[in-house]
Amino acid sequence: MQPDTRLISIPNGIDYVPQLLSDLFIAPRKRAVEWSRLTQQTPNMKVGYPGQHLVSLITGMPGERTGARGNDLIDGSEIKSCSRVDQVDECKNKRCKNKVLRIETSCSLCGGNQISRKNDSKWLFTIRSENDLKVLTEDVNRIVLVLADYPYFSQGSFDDIRFEIFEIWNNSPRCSRFKQIMRNYYENIYGTHKANDANKTPAPKNFWPHSYQFYLCNPIKTFSATVTDSINNPKITINTFIEPHKDRSNLQSLLMPIELLDKNELIHLSQTVPVDILKSNLICNCGDIPDDPLEILKKCSTINEQTRAFLPLRGDTTFTIPEYNRRRY
Repeated sequence: MQPDTRLISIPNGIDYVPQLLSDLFIAPRKRAVEWSRLTQQTPNMKVGYPGQHLVSLITGMPGERTGARGNDLIDGSEIKSCSRVDQVDECKNKRCKNKVLRIETSCSLCGGNQISRKNDSKWLFTIRSENDLKVLTEDVNRIVLVLADYPYFSQGSFDDIRFEIFEIWNNSPRCSRFKQIMRNYYENIYGTHKANDANKTPAPKNFWPHSYQFYLCNPIKTFSATVTDSINNPKITINTFIEPHKDRSNLQSLLMPIELLDKNELIHLSQTVPVDILKSNLICNCGDIPDDPLEILKKCSTINEQTRAFLPLRGDTTFTIPEYNRRRY
């Protein structure tokens, strides 16, 4: 989990981040939103290539001038970007279900103001052969995940935007679940669909931010920034930054919210994790900690890396890509 410092050649990249976010994300989106009010087209801006520029500044490593066909970073890291900003929403009226833009406060068709706001974009991993699986889970040492979303989405506020970068070092034992998840997809989902109908193409592996699977991979946050009042008066604040040369081995991975677990998983933990590990590794501010494992779990809001190592993988599902849609992946 030590970046190859010999390949870090962009000095003080963090100093350029505010300008890059402004030039590649904020300013283009602001113009798109303005046009969207007239055209009714989504202002959603793709973050793939801009995300790669951002990662180069944060990691200090350049790309290889290869576009979509080569390594994303000079050290072979794989970059995946996901944006939940300006997703297209939907009217909740069952007789309507018209599409609604994020900037709209009511349905343009029925006039209703009950809108289902979407927050489900995800990272996609395409694995269509054993070689694809090997490249992703063995040849690539570091997976870098870029996420753009709304920090106050649950409050219905879309003025502020957050950018985050996470790293998964999939050749480290700490992140071994990533390999298991990807192999499970390839063998049990992709393989099963192809066996049933060789003419259909199963969709890529969906990897959702802040999901159960995401936390099992022990991702480490290396960067975060918030853009407040992103349309009218944007102000960029950098909240988290891990220096490019720093060894990630001793850095804490993200804590898993305990509400992600179902009842059976809580019971499983209470029956398999030694009580001393639960007491010493569950993070909580709950005063006296009881001796009963299940009661410990009930009192705490998050689960750390050592404890969630006892959690099982969950089943996985996917879908097939219609012929007319295949080119999008």
